Amino acid sequence: MRTLCASTLIGEFFVIGFAGLVAMKDPDLSTGTVWTVCGIAMFLSVALCGVITRPGGVALGWALQIALVASGVFVPMMFFLGVVFALLWWASVHFGRKVDEAKARFAARADQPDAA
Repeated sequence: MRTLCASTLIGEFFVIGFAGLVAMKDPDLSTGTVWTVCGIAMFLSVALCGVITRPGGVALGWALQIALVASGVFVPMMFFLGVVFALLWWASVHFGRKVDEAKARFAARADQPDAA
């Protein structure tokens, strides 16, 4: 699960950065505010890569997904990209857990002595 989720979060890192560049063109938003918010979100996306397997890591990832969709208020394209990344996040968590379960079953089977 960790690899799939981390890949999604790193992709979000870049999307958040590019969204910051787009948001800078909005005359109602100050550059400092844009980069403070984007910087925090970018830091969180990278930091979550390290804590994804700990309790609450997946929930924090979902919170980041919600924030990404909500950022569409300022950069309308983020509604679409936020939903895409939320779907990728769901797939990463869902299929990552299945892979982890399969690995655990395989390891348990490999640790057992042959019954033959």
